Amino acid sequence: MPGERMKESHAIIVMGVSGCGKSSVGETLAAALHLAFVEGDALHPAANVEKMSKGIPLTDEDRMPWLDRIGEDIKASLATGEGIIVSCSALKRIYRDRLRAAAGGNLFFIYLEGSKALLTKRMGERKGHFMPVSLLESQLATLEVPTGEPGVVTVDIDDTIDGIAATALKGLASLGVTG
Repeated sequence: MPGERMKESHAIIVMGVSGCGKSSVGETLAAALHLAFVEGDALHPAANVEKMSKGIPLTDEDRMPWLDRIGEDIKASLATGEGIIVSCSALKRIYRDRLRAAAGGNLFFIYLEGSKALLTKRMGERKGHFMPVSLLESQLATLEVPTGEPGVVTVDIDDTIDGIAATALKGLASLGVTG
């Protein structure tokens, strides 16, 4: 029934480049599924935030400790029987596979997909975020679209947050994840 906690604990990562709405959609999904939400950006080491604030793209080496921290949070949540939703760019397949390995199962991804023009517009409208619009290009260049990967729901972001979340929930339901 809607509103009940999921019988089996699941971890869901809301992924995509900066400006796609990971946090807003993640919070909306967490409320709908009665799960904890973790803002992945808050788990970045200070050095990563400083680099991004200066417009310097992160390297794989920069991202690995951050991904490991997210993986630990996911694993801990699943171990207690609680589900979790995390916002995380998860731009490359190797990052997603690292997170899958850490989770040990029951990990799903919501890939928020949008045009460069829409992403640029949304990033320009954000207030108080450390990620400058100038880094969008490097994120788009790094992005390996998760087409064909297991447990991935792709959602177009040209909609309201509620509309995006509703589409994501339908996609998750088709994978056996229900709220």
